[in-house]
Formats: sequence, structure tokens, C-alpha cells
Amino acid sequence: MKVLFLTYYFEPDLCAGSFRNTSLLKALNCKLEESSDKIDVITTHPNRYDSYKVTAENVEKRGENVTINRIRIPDHNSGLLGQIKSFKVFYTEALKIAYKGNYDLVYASSSRLFTAFLGAKLARNHEAKLYLDIRDIFRESIVEIFKNTFVKMSLDFFLRPIERYTFKKATHINLVSKGFESYFSKYKQATYSYFTNGIDDVFLESKSEVASRTDKIKTIVYAGNIGEGQGLHIILPDVAKAFQNTLKFVIYGDGGAKQKLVTEIEGKAVENIEIRNPINRELLIEEYQKADYLFLHLNKYKAFERVLPSKLFEYGAFDKPIIAGVGGYAAEFLIKHMSNTILFDPGDVKECISQLEDYSYSKGIRKDFVNKFSRRSINALMAESIIKSY
Repeated sequence: MKVLFLTYYFEPDLCAGSFRNTSLLKALNCKLEESSDKIDVITTHPNRYDSYKVTAENVEKRGENVTINRIRIPDHNSGLLGQIKSFKVFYTEALKIAYKGNYDLVYASSSRLFTAFLGAKLARNHEAKLYLDIRDIFRESIVEIFKNTFVKMSLDFFLRPIERYTFKKATHINLVSKGFESYFSKYKQATYSYFTNGIDDVFLESKSEVASRTDKIKTIVYAGNIGEGQGLHIILPDVAKAFQNTLKFVIYGDGGAKQKLVTEIEGKAVENIEIRNPINRELLIEEYQKADYLFLHLNKYKAFERVLPSKLFEYGAFDKPIIAGVGGYAAEFLIKHMSNTILFDPGDVKECISQLEDYSYSKGIRKDFVNKFSRRSINALMAESIIKSY
């Protein structure tokens, strides 16, 4: 069997797609039984954050079975037009690399639809089965973010046929959130699975430390993208201002809405928020260990009521209380599976402040959560599912 493995992000890039697919590739490679089985990975050079630059080889062999092909794309600054130009390069170069592959199965992991579309195109070209791993409902999310009615209608008109073509081609579709289920009910030709994100071994092997403090100020850490989807600019400045003598917010990340956050911080003269550049996972674990709280927020969009943020699995490996501004399925998931959480409605400054004021501080390892959502266990099952789809 010859597998084409498509992912826009891959190690050493820093993002959920990279972590998920790097780990999954290892699990899938372990499941191959014949020496003639091959996996060709097509991905990009690290590009998630302009402020985090690392290098990787254009072509890398991993053992006898795996070849990783990386495509260099132009900088995009996380803006929509920049991302479109970058994906166009990825799409064109991926078609060239895969041209003579003779693949039996195409696996594509996608949060922004177009990697999935590329997978559908290549599966058709090679008359191969298509396994899609869907990490977000891109059309629904992107249309809601824009305020201009004409832009909304134009995007929806453009994306609907692409989405329909992509999902109708799939043999199997994995959905990382059960909240996506109703959206995909019309694509009945595919079989479905619901393998979520998981906790990587690097987090399971870490040990939490008690930070030694000489004052009453506790630290809240957020690490990840600073975009419209996270909406940090609508929640953090006002919340931080209310606790300027007792809490310090440390943000590790970059993204398209970073300047909005900076502007709000400066405009409201907030002094207890510090924004730092993205860091690698080893350093990030140290910051999680030193933190008192871990923070997560999604903007108040209806589309986000379906999602299950990968960040929850990362945070859940630590013994720190989690402050989460999420709704819909993510809120249900938190209530069902995660202890010691401070939950508030997205964008609700007053509720967040009230919840923090009423919270009695405690820590504790979430043993049941950790046991159930180990990335290694989830990916072993998902790799089996990929092979069975052929």
C-alpha cells in the first residue's frame, strides 16, 4: 500500500496541526506490515508564526518507509490574503510532488478546508481512497468572522461548492469534535470516526512544580494563536485591569489579532499583561509548570459552539486550574471530563471576573482525563482506522 499524507503543518512547527500529525505519522508507520508499504508526506516548511523561525530539510527520509517533502511558502503574517497566496504555492507544488506517486490512499488533515480539497483532488487524480481528518468547519467559521454582508455572501458562494466537492469525495471522515456531527450528516457516502486531539507524551512526562513566590501575585498563562478566533483583545485587558494587584497575565504567541490586543492594553493602561514570542514545547512546559492558572478563550461566534480546542488537552495534563471562556460543545466537554475549571461565557468580562473572585484556589492532577485522552492511545486507534479505510 502506498499512502499520501497531507498536512499543512508538521514538526518542527508549533501548532495543533503539527503536533497531531507528527504523532499520527509515527503511529501509522508502526502499523505498516510490508516493506513495500510507503508513506509520502507533503507538508510545508515551518511557517505558523513569523516570530518563531526554525529550519528543516526539503526532503527527509525516515527509515525505509517514510519520505517527508517540505514546501517553502511565502510569509503570510496570518492575514487572509497572505494565507491564500501561501496556500496557492503549497497546492501547486504538492500537485507536482505527488504527480507520479500512484497512491492507494490519500490522508489529509485540515482545519482550513483547502488541504482537504487538495486531498480530494489528488485522490481523484490517483483513483485512491480518501481519508479526511477535519479539525474545524472552515466555511462556517470564516463567514461568521467577517462583518461585511457582501464579503460574507461572496465567501459563502465561493466556499460552498469547494466544501461539497471535498466532503463528497471522502471514503472516511474523522471529526475531532462530536459537535461537528450534525453538520456532516448530509455526506452519507462516508464512514465516520471521532478521534479527538490528545495529550502528547512530552506533557505526560512533565512534573508540575510549585512556584516559589514572595508576593501575592499569581500568574495566568496563555500559549497559542492570537487571532480573531481567540478574541483575547475583547476579554483580557478588562479582566486584567480588575486584578492588577493580584494577577499577572503572560501570553506566549502571535497572530493576526495581536495588534488589536496590544492596542487595547495600551489604550486601557493595563500593566499586568505581558506578551512574549512563541517558544518551543520544552520551554513552554517549564512556563506551564511555573504558572498558577492556564487560560483559554474562544470568540463569541456561533460556529465555535461546535469546536473542541486542542489546547484543552495540553492544559489538562497539568495540575493547574484552567480558566476557559468557551461555550457549546467545548463547555459540555469540560463539565463532563475535566475537574478544577473556571468556566465562563465567551466575551463575558463580568462573569469571568466574578468567577475568579469566587474561586478558591486548588491544584490536582486529572488522572481520569489523562488516562482517557493520551495522544499515543488515540493515534494508535486512528492509524488502525486509516489502514482499514483502504
